[in-house]
Amino acid sequence: MEHMKKLSLFGLLLVFLAGCATGDLMSRLHPGMTKDEVTDILGTPDAYESQGEYEAIKFTNRFVSGWFWNRADYNVIFRDSRVIEYGPGKVHKDFDVNILYIIPLE
Repeated sequence: MEHMKKLSLFGLLLVFLAGCATGDLMSRLHPGMTKDEVTDILGTPDAYESQGEYEAIKFTNRFVSGWFWNRADYNVIFRDSRVIEYGPGKVHKDFDVNILYIIPLE
């Protein structure tokens, strides 16, 4: 029985640490990165959209902080193939000025 408790505690610790490591990946993004650099860090995106000269890639249900229960949709917006904006929230298309931008989570 003691062995099962230790094994369960070890499994919980692994899940917690995996959440921390994934959240840390998001903090490695910065303006000016290429799409290849972003996908090297975050993996394959779950969705793609474009508007004029803007592109957005979406990572669905990903860790956004160091806590494994804190998940959100995470977006990266590119202009001229370089990151200009990124973060959790929803991508909004503004047809009047032909751009994409992120509406942050509240």
